[in-house]
Amino acid sequence: MPDAPALDIVVLAGGISHERDVSLRSGRRVADGLTAAGHRVTLREPDATLLAHLAEHRPDVVWPALHGASGEDGALRGLLDALALPYVGARSNASGLAWNKPVAKTVVQAAGVATPDWITVTRDAFRELGASSVLDAVLHRLDTPVVVKPASGGSAQGVSLVDDRGALPRALVDAFTYSELAIIERRVVGTEVSVGIVDTGSGPTALPLVEIEPVSGDYSFEARYNAGETVFYAPARLDESLAATVSDAGLAAHAVLGLRHISRVDFIVDDAGTPWFLEANVLPGLTETSLLPQAIEAAGLRPGNVYADLARTAMADGTD
Repeated sequence: MPDAPALDIVVLAGGISHERDVSLRSGRRVADGLTAAGHRVTLREPDATLLAHLAEHRPDVVWPALHGASGEDGALRGLLDALALPYVGARSNASGLAWNKPVAKTVVQAAGVATPDWITVTRDAFRELGASSVLDAVLHRLDTPVVVKPASGGSAQGVSLVDDRGALPRALVDAFTYSELAIIERRVVGTEVSVGIVDTGSGPTALPLVEIEPVSGDYSFEARYNAGETVFYAPARLDESLAATVSDAGLAAHAVLGLRHISRVDFIVDDAGTPWFLEANVLPGLTETSLLPQAIEAAGLRPGNVYADLARTAMADGTD
């Protein structure tokens, strides 16, 4: 059987979000993998010349490796739809749904997947109603410890683990640096795992789970992207039955959020064996320390080959 022809692929990386540096690293890894797989790859920033360039040259596939709002809130993907260009990853509406963490939690919870109880607080409410009264209301429902995080964003930026009331105001201010809306979420103690999901044409498949064990105990931005800060286990150290339960929960979240091609769904598994949904990532990190490439390798696959298969799947899916 002859080899399939090489594709012209534009990989998008960089942008102006808080996750620019991570995106550049992901984009380079994707571009290198696609090139090694035999494709013609152009690595581009999402700048003022991008849309005109895409409209004129019309690549076979666009591969967004953009983290943060510029690539994951659905806006750019909607423009690619308008240009009738195939691209890897979730459609615009599904991307926007998963990007908004409180909405995603609501949708996933309605599908029967457990997620920690939470309250949202806007920056305006925090200012206008007063920090003390807002915190009184929050703690009337949620006892510490809690996790405070922006309602949108990734790479653990603006995320704080809070053990007592005194640390809550600072944690909210940090979250508001990245979003107008913050989530205060009941903290679940357990094993943190991620479910990488890929669909290369035969339906969504859960890759081997990756277990995360930060050296400091906090899977922070630094722990994610600095070698040696976190110990990863791929596959995760869960028994077969529990691993299957977590994988099924990840696939359920992927499906109910309407994601496609690639995603990563994050969970905390408590001592009772319940997987608690934390968030779904429309475009998971693909750097040298990221979770999804580790899951791909744990499955005995090469990341570059999987990225190429995803590009072909996106081209086959077209713009319908």
